[in-house]
Amino acid sequence: MTKQTITIKKGQQFPLTIKRLGINGEGVGYFKKQVVFVPGALPGEEVVVEATNIHPKYAEAKIKKIRKRSPYRVTPRCPVYEQCGGCQLQHLDYQAQLREKRDIVIQAFERHCRLPIETLEIRPTIGMDDPWHYRNKSQFQVGTKKGAVIAGLYGLNSHRLIDIPECVIQHPATNRVTNIVKMILQDLRIPIYNERAQTGLVRTIVARVGFHTGDVQLVLITTKKEIPRKELLIDEIKRRLPEVKSIVQNINGQKTSLIFGEESFLLEGEEYIQEVLGDLSFELSARAFFQLNPVQTVKLYDEVKKAAALTGTEKVVDAYCGVGTIGLWLAKDAGEIRGMDTIPEAIEDAKKNAKKHGFTNAMYVTGKAEVLLPKWVKEGWKPDVIVVDPPRTGCDQQLLQTILRVKPKTVVYVSCNPSSLARDVDVLSERYTVDYIQPVDMFPHTAHVECVSRLVLKND
Repeated sequence: MTKQTITIKKGQQFPLTIKRLGINGEGVGYFKKQVVFVPGALPGEEVVVEATNIHPKYAEAKIKKIRKRSPYRVTPRCPVYEQCGGCQLQHLDYQAQLREKRDIVIQAFERHCRLPIETLEIRPTIGMDDPWHYRNKSQFQVGTKKGAVIAGLYGLNSHRLIDIPECVIQHPATNRVTNIVKMILQDLRIPIYNERAQTGLVRTIVARVGFHTGDVQLVLITTKKEIPRKELLIDEIKRRLPEVKSIVQNINGQKTSLIFGEESFLLEGEEYIQEVLGDLSFELSARAFFQLNPVQTVKLYDEVKKAAALTGTEKVVDAYCGVGTIGLWLAKDAGEIRGMDTIPEAIEDAKKNAKKHGFTNAMYVTGKAEVLLPKWVKEGWKPDVIVVDPPRTGCDQQLLQTILRVKPKTVVYVSCNPSSLARDVDVLSERYTVDYIQPVDMFPHTAHVECVSRLVLKND
């Protein structure tokens, strides 16, 4: 059988029926058996498209005309939705988004896992009661347009900065702080970074709010340490934004897409702001990782608790533990928690968090789970439950092999990428049965979907 090559030409227009959503939220259709990805198109729609990019195995296209609209197509709330690209699904009704996210998980398992899809219990996606203004942190690049200071995100596949005065998925406090800081920078004529010329000072405004406390942390990311009129800048921020409890400067003089540089200085106020999840409170420093949607995080962690099904005696490993949030969520129902992470600062925070909440049954170590686990087993400490919450790339292959050797009774896999989840489950299915997969919508109006999967050791 000869391998099919793409016969579609760039600029060619043709009709297309959209069959489903792809993993990035784009519509997927087939033209003469060739896959075509169409951003903005929805399942069930009949569209006329124009091919924009041709790749060896697929084509990308843009909508020229919608002949038959999806009944679930809605008007996006955001005025710059089309240009910004930060959200992918605002044009789809929210209940339909939840159904499509479950379908994205199903597709990932059909593609990357050998288990028959009909044997898997993939539950309906847990959504939000109010899927707007849920993000507790914004990171907006700063620029100028016609002499005015603007802040926002770079447009889709471009280096054009889109000003976003009112982001509808950001907490209102972060929008307010960003807008007022823009005005202060303008009033004080503080030099704004120009990416092309690589001149100027202020690159990024980062605002993070504690949903529970209302406290805001402001980070100004600059190319160098010296800030002209610095005292005046701090005074104006304090005067116009009394809710800002922490003002931090971070220096990033590199030509890079990374937002934060290595050096941070506290300019004014507290080093941390407080955030509360359930009965736990956390101190967040400028660079500490923390879940971006606190409301859904509680639902996600409660699903982890259900999947772990602890009775009070179990030994639990929290791999990729970060600042210890998941382990501490489980600590009062566990015999002992042991967490590990490769980032020493995160482990320090995890230790502090455990101590602050009075958990004496939680221990945190810097290192890799695949190195520490065999060592602990050798010393006679064998976990009953392992919770993994890996990055988008999934679990380290060595860790998967370690789990298969150590054989804890239950593995709870928290995933932010259905494709890597399906691949890893395929490896673990050698010794584990998938009890169920529970999708959770942590980022409404985007194509992201998180899952909590419960895997149970097979009887040998």
